[in-house]
Amino acid sequence: MNNDLLWSKVLEKINEKVTSLVYKTWFKDTFIYKIENNIVTIAVPYEMHIKNLSERYLEYIVGALTELTNTIYDINFILQDKIKDENTLSTNIVDNAKTQEEPPVYKHSSNLIKKYNFDTFVVGNSNKLAQAAAFMVAQSPGDAYNPLFLYGSSGLGKTHLMHAVGNYIEETTNKKVLYITSQQFVEDFSKISRKDDNNTTNYDYAEYFKNKYRSIDVLIIDDIQFLATKPKTQEEFFHTFNVLHDEKKQIIISSDRSPNDLKLLEERLKTRFCWGLTVDIFPPDFDLRKNIIKKKISGSKLLQEIPEDVIDYIASNMTSDVRSLEGAVNRLIAYSLMMGCNEINLPVAVDALKDTINRGTSEVTNILKVQKIVADFYKISVDDMKSKKRSNTVAFPRQVAMYLSRSMLNESFERIGLEFGGKDHTTVMHSCNKIEKDLNSGNIELQKTIEKIKENIS
Repeated sequence: MNNDLLWSKVLEKINEKVTSLVYKTWFKDTFIYKIENNIVTIAVPYEMHIKNLSERYLEYIVGALTELTNTIYDINFILQDKIKDENTLSTNIVDNAKTQEEPPVYKHSSNLIKKYNFDTFVVGNSNKLAQAAAFMVAQSPGDAYNPLFLYGSSGLGKTHLMHAVGNYIEETTNKKVLYITSQQFVEDFSKISRKDDNNTTNYDYAEYFKNKYRSIDVLIIDDIQFLATKPKTQEEFFHTFNVLHDEKKQIIISSDRSPNDLKLLEERLKTRFCWGLTVDIFPPDFDLRKNIIKKKISGSKLLQEIPEDVIDYIASNMTSDVRSLEGAVNRLIAYSLMMGCNEINLPVAVDALKDTINRGTSEVTNILKVQKIVADFYKISVDDMKSKKRSNTVAFPRQVAMYLSRSMLNESFERIGLEFGGKDHTTVMHSCNKIEKDLNSGNIELQKTIEKIKENIS
């Protein structure tokens, strides 16, 4: 069965499982580019296809291919615009391979980015446990928390921390460190089973692979979730993991989700990932967002200061990850330079970031706004609300603010806890339940107070 016929049959099966809109949007303009070494490379029109097909529909593709061919394939994606470039590159590689007489020799490179270190990592409630664990591993590689598994959404600082560990170890020891992405691991492993013109396995490259991954002291591998649909690569990583761990070599892994949530990963790998310490990194709270912005500003070449209300504006609106914060600061600085602004003030910031934030000049309804309005109502400060003070003059307003953050904004208990000075989610849950119970019990005064505060928030 040729590739075109195989893919048409795969698409027929997928079309039965998804809506017509999904099929037309994500599958209609795709085709199999090549099948080599049990890897099916699918050509897609845009980057967004790679992301969406990888995250949402890989199981459909793998399932249909397996059903039709009785073979479990790994799946790669390639942009259709890059096929011509890759063909040219492949031709050059083949030509070089024909003249190459000596096997490849591995020359070690750590791949570490020097600017990512512990000094440039801004610590707050949402990432302080991960930072502490990473620093402990850096001080005692192979002894403390092996493996260290960091997980959380994209852009929260996992990669920065991993490079920081590697850089610290390189600076303070003679240990050999290797930072690699899971995609690079897949590519390296696929070369082992690549056949030459005589249909002979590339055993020379197997030695190269072994030298690269098993002769090191610290393996740092990023985005392990991309191994989920590659069973053969998982098998090799399993053996690599065992060799390094048995020799007390440090392993550091990152993912966008916890080991137990990596559904397509082999159970024996997930078990091993939990042998050491798993740490999640949450989105930054308001105080951490402000500190990240200030750190970014201090590291820029900007000659003028950025006022506090501008920093508050950015921190209040860019809440999801560190990258969006840094991008907003970069955009603001570039805008001020291009427009020749004598000073950066709130109107300038609103105009510079209007396409990014897209909320106009009005303050967004978020936890910070709830905190400010509740604090003003009870005549206390937001800092009091975030503190550990337990007096009733502070504790009760804090409970009210937590309740409103939950009921009006539908924020998670964990997120609310972070914004209130790193409170445990059970504390937030108790506060919300207490206020709700008082309201339901017929506390007229509290009901009026809540309604009045809600009006101010809205």
